[in-house]
Amino acid sequence: MEKRRFFQKVGKTRVIPISAKILLIFAILLLFSNFATNYINIVLHRKETMDLTNQMLVRDLKDMYINAGNQYEIFLFSGDRDSALAAISGAAAKDMIYEHSWALGVAENGLILFQAESGLIYDLFPDMDVLREMQYKRADGINEGACFFNSQQGEYFGVYKYNSEWECFLIRADLMSDMMSASNTVFLQVSVIIVFLTVLLGAVGFIALLWILRFIGKISTGLQYMQTQQGLNLIDLKDAPNDDVTYLGISFNALSATMNNLLTIFRKFVSKDVVTKAYEERQVNLEGVQKELTILFSDIKGFTYMTETLGNDIINLLNLHYDRAIRVIHEQQGVIGSIIGDAVLAVYGAIETYENKSVAAVESAWEIQTVVAELRGKMFQRRNTIETTRALTPAEERVFKAVLLDIGIGIDGGTVFYGNIGSSEHMTNTVIGDSVNLASRMEGLTRLYRLPVIVSSYVKDEVESSTNRYKFFEIDTVLVKGKNEGTKLWFPLDINRFTPEDIGHFELFAQGLQAYYEGDWKTARSYMKKSVLDVAEVFIERMGRGSAPEDWSGIWTMTTK
Repeated sequence: MEKRRFFQKVGKTRVIPISAKILLIFAILLLFSNFATNYINIVLHRKETMDLTNQMLVRDLKDMYINAGNQYEIFLFSGDRDSALAAISGAAAKDMIYEHSWALGVAENGLILFQAESGLIYDLFPDMDVLREMQYKRADGINEGACFFNSQQGEYFGVYKYNSEWECFLIRADLMSDMMSASNTVFLQVSVIIVFLTVLLGAVGFIALLWILRFIGKISTGLQYMQTQQGLNLIDLKDAPNDDVTYLGISFNALSATMNNLLTIFRKFVSKDVVTKAYEERQVNLEGVQKELTILFSDIKGFTYMTETLGNDIINLLNLHYDRAIRVIHEQQGVIGSIIGDAVLAVYGAIETYENKSVAAVESAWEIQTVVAELRGKMFQRRNTIETTRALTPAEERVFKAVLLDIGIGIDGGTVFYGNIGSSEHMTNTVIGDSVNLASRMEGLTRLYRLPVIVSSYVKDEVESSTNRYKFFEIDTVLVKGKNEGTKLWFPLDINRFTPEDIGHFELFAQGLQAYYEGDWKTARSYMKKSVLDVAEVFIERMGRGSAPEDWSGIWTMTTK
C-alpha cells in the first residue's frame, strides 16, 4: 500500500479518508442546520417585517387621512379641487420608502382621484373585486382595514380608510416583492456567510479531526484549504442593511416631526387668510389691521316662530341650511366672520384674489337665495305628496310653515378693522366697523321692503365697475338710526335670474320712485300700482291717498334699528 495521501487508491479503488467522511457529514449537517435556522429566522423576520410594515402603513394612512381633511377645508375656502388633491398626493409621496410604494384615493366607482406612485399610473383601481369587498364592509359599518390586491406590477399589501369628505377610500400600500426584497437580500448574504463559516469551521473541524485522528495523518491539504478560505471581511456586508434602516428611521422621524408641527399650526386657523399667514409665519398672533372689505349679513326671517314650533329640531334645520349656505360663501372666496343663531356674517376681500369682492358677495347672496328656494321647493313637494292621501293636521301646518326658510341679506362695504382678538389661550377672527352695522340694518330692511337682498351704494359702484350682469334699482333713501345723512338702498337684480317682464316691473317702480322723491305722489302711486311689486306696496301704504309734506326731502326716517 502506498504512502497515505488524500483520496489515495488501493489498486483501482479510491480510498476516502474517514476524516473526510466525518467532515463531509459534519459539513452537511452544519449546512442543513444553519440553512434551516436561517430559513426559520427569515420566515420570522418576514412576519416581523409584515407587522412593522403594517404599522408604518397605518401611520402613513393616518397622516394621509388627517392631511386629506385639512386639504378638504382648504378646498372649501379656495374652491381649487385639483390643487387640494395634488397636495394630498405630494404629502403622501414623502412617506414612501419602497420603489413601488403607492398612496391613492379611490372613489366608489373605481376612479382614482389622486395617486402617488413611482411606477405605472392608473385611471381605475386595478382590482375591482377588492374594491367591492371594501364597499361591502363599509355597508356593514366597517370603514377601514387591511387588504391585498393585484396590479400589473404584482401583488400589493396595504391598509385603507374611507374618507367621507372626499367620498373615497384612502389607500396606502406597498408591493409585496419590494417588502420582501430586503429579506431576500439578507437571506442571500447570510447564506454566503454560512457557506464561508461552514467551510471555515469544517477546516477547523478537519484539523481537529486530524488531531484526534492523528493516526490517519496527512493534514497538509486541509491546512492549505483552510488558509485559502480566510476571507471573512465579507461579513461586513451584513452591516449595510442596519445602516440603511437606521438612516430611513432617522429620516422618517424628522419628517414626522415636521408634519406634526404643521398639523399643530393648521389646527389653529379658522379661515383661509389665517391659514396662509400661519403657514408663512408658523404662528398666529393677536393683531388686526384696517382693511377695505365687503360685508354680507344674512338672517332668517320669523326665527322666533320657527324656534317655538320646532323646538330642538331647529338645530337640524339650521345645520341643513348652513351646510349649503356656508359652502356657497367659501366658493366665492368669502370668510365666515361669525355665526350667531340664525345670522351669518361673511367677509369678502380678506383673501387676496383677482375677483371683485363686492361681485363675489352679491353672487353669494343670490346663490344662498337659490339654495333656500330649492329647500322650500322640496318642502312643498313633500306637502303635495302627503296631501295626495290626506290633509295636513294643524300641527303639521305649523311645522310646514316653520320649515319654509325665508332669508334676508344685507351687503355693505368700506374700511373696517379686521384681525384676531382674544387672548393667547383662545382667539377669534373678527371684523368691526360701521359697514358691519349697516349691513346688519340693511338685512333688517329686507323685511320692510319685502326684498331678498339689499345693498349699499358702495357695493353698487364696485359691482358696476366690474360687470354688467347686475342691474341696480334704487329702493329708497332712508335715515337710519344713528346716522345724520340719508343712505340709499339698492336692489341688485341679476339679469340671469330675472325675466325681461320682471325687469319691466322694476323699471316702472323706478319711475314711481323718482316721482315719489320729487313729491309728486299721485304720479308715484300710478307707477307703483302698475309695477305690481311687493316693494311698491310698501310705498303705496306709506303715501296713502295724501300728498307729500311741504318740507318733503325724499328721505324716509327710520325709527328703529
